[in-house]
Order: sequence, then structure tokens, then C-alpha cells
Amino acid sequence: MSGFQVNINDLMKKAAVFHGHLCPGIAIGVLAAKYALEQGYEHSLDEEIVAVVETDNCSVDALQILLGTTYGKGNLVHLDYGKSNYSFYNRKTQKGIRLALKKDISNFKNLSRDEKIQKLLELEPEDIFDIREIEFNPPGLALIDESVPCKMCGELTMESRIMNYQGKSICVPCYKELRK
Repeated sequence: MSGFQVNINDLMKKAAVFHGHLCPGIAIGVLAAKYALEQGYEHSLDEEIVAVVETDNCSVDALQILLGTTYGKGNLVHLDYGKSNYSFYNRKTQKGIRLALKKDISNFKNLSRDEKIQKLLELEPEDIFDIREIEFNPPGLALIDESVPCKMCGELTMESRIMNYQGKSICVPCYKELRK
């Protein structure tokens, strides 16, 4: 599927509607999604495509709407590293790619918001990302656990997140409160 071209303007429109506004972060996410789509990482109806993101900025919204990677389906994983890096896994082809934002992007800091967006959209993904294939080692499929009540607050909590504290099954917030 390599060589398949995706219209950047169509992607931007769709991402901006989902996100709520145009911004450089959306443009960066659109470029990452564009590259993935052109490499055969088709929009994921279930968990066929997995995105592991190292940021929680605007770019992630573009990935959600354009690639179908969402927290709710379990095929969007956030690693809180503060880096605009994106790893994509294709469960069908058993391939993985990683896109890491190049430091050259810092040359855009003196441009206005609109100038940054325009400049980004004039570039190809390869111009702003270091791109490489990675080992196919995606996170596991989303877990569906039963919910059980916390013995302290009574709120339903995924069974896999329940902590055992002095013989009581409690949720993480209650556990943290007791440990203060």
C-alpha cells in the first residue's frame, strides 16, 4: 500500500472539526496520521491499529479521528514522556513504525500560529519526523474486567485495579489516601 496518497487538506478539515480548532499540534498529528495511512495503517474499526503516543497534546486528537485509535477501544496508549513521538502497530501486517519529531521543528518558534500551520502543511511527514520501522511488539488487546465495589468508598472499580490493603479490596485513590 505504500505510495497511496492522502489529501492533507481533507485530513486537516476532519481533524479540526473533531478537535475544535486549527493549531500546529493538529497539523503535526495530521502529518503523522498521513504517513501511517500511506503506509497501509488503515482506519481502525476495532484494535487493528494501535497508537502508542508519548504526549498528551493536540496531535493525539488527529490520530484518534483519522486512524480510529481511541482510549475507549484500548488501541491508544499514552506514555507521559512529553515528546511528540508516535509508534504505530498494524496487527494485520504485524509491522510497526515510529515517528519522532525532529528538533528542526524548533525553527518554527518565531512564526505566528497560522504561519506554523501553513509551513507544516507544506511539508511531508519525512520532513518533520525521524521515521523508522520498529519491532512488532504492540501492547496487548484491551482488557475487559468486571467492576467490583471498593470496600472504602463503594465506587465500582475494574477488578484488575483493586488494591489489597490490610485485607480490604480498595480502589487506587482510597489506597493512596490511606498511605498518606
